[in-house]
Amino acid sequence: MSKRLIASAAMLAFAAIPAHAQKDVKIGFVTTFTGPQAVVGNDMRDAFELALDHLGRKMGGLNVQVIYEDDTLKPDIGKQKTDKLIQSDKVNFLTGYMMSHVLLASYKSAVDSETFLISANAGPSQIAGDLCSPWFFSTSWQGDQVPQAIGEYMNQKGVKSVYLLAPNYAAGKDVIAGFKSQFKGKIVGEDFTRWPDQLDFSAELSKARAARPDAVFAFYPGAAGVQFLTQYSQVGLRGQIPLYTSFIVDALSLPQLKDLSLGIPGAQHWVIDLPNEANKKFVAEFRKKYGRNPSFYAAQAYDSAMLIDSAVKAVDGDLTKKDAMREAMRKANYASVRGSYKYGNNHFPIQNFYLQEAVKDGDNFTLRTVATALKDHQDRYAAKCQMKW
Repeated sequence: MSKRLIASAAMLAFAAIPAHAQKDVKIGFVTTFTGPQAVVGNDMRDAFELALDHLGRKMGGLNVQVIYEDDTLKPDIGKQKTDKLIQSDKVNFLTGYMMSHVLLASYKSAVDSETFLISANAGPSQIAGDLCSPWFFSTSWQGDQVPQAIGEYMNQKGVKSVYLLAPNYAAGKDVIAGFKSQFKGKIVGEDFTRWPDQLDFSAELSKARAARPDAVFAFYPGAAGVQFLTQYSQVGLRGQIPLYTSFIVDALSLPQLKDLSLGIPGAQHWVIDLPNEANKKFVAEFRKKYGRNPSFYAAQAYDSAMLIDSAVKAVDGDLTKKDAMREAMRKANYASVRGSYKYGNNHFPIQNFYLQEAVKDGDNFTLRTVATALKDHQDRYAAKCQMKW
């Protein structure tokens, strides 16, 4: 056969391969990898990498390329990184997004470009309601739901009055709004503190003491939560006013808080001891690979990889079939570490929320499930979403 015929045959063979088969799955992962909140971003990345290991580093027969970007906890930087991933890297999916104010800044870029964005943590009320989009999915929760579970628990405990504390950004406002929607007692005071640089809460704690509530409810993620709970104990409030929290006591803060974490009720949609097989595998192999327990942030990031995989598998790797991928994700047809759940009309999970408590496990500390606080719970903004399925 002549060289010309060989070349022609090769070109014909190449042309016979479907266009979609020439692509990798490209995923942009945006979260915080620097500063005090980097511990959360690193936990999310580690879990996402573990999920890829479990998938054989492939989705729908295609190799997976992940591009990690650091938003530095700044909305403008997060948007710049999101735009770069969409316009230059031409990713098929975006995920990560730890903080609500970063997600909100990046959201329009994803929606306008018709790029799927799967939030592995942030769940702003705006996106659950009026700004809902067929290009967005969550593998976490809407930001009101965890504090709603705590509010319901406090109702059951007969708490009549509470003082509220949270950082002054989108998630802080959603958490307080969610708590208020569920708690039936009296709000005797509230403070929204600077974010993310305020780590001294002495003035706010003095105000809380003076208000003499039955309880204090606080939301502070990451390093701020460790500082808050430490100061709460140092000023003597721990023995005077019961503390209820959201996102303060978790697998990442337990090694620092240690005994301070005991007796502080919390809630989440995922707890490390959930008995389903997917979770048992995730927890065991996360511990084996990284030498520590996974947090709920890690669980959500792991699920985000598995949700993306379910979409790519459903179309046999044809990434041009976006409508079919969306329909596949709407089914939540994968083995979630939280157990089975379904999506609401706004693409936020309808799922259980559990009371959790810290316990000492030998020389270490871990979390255990106490009870189911909310069952098959849908966020309260879904009715505002006009998206048609």
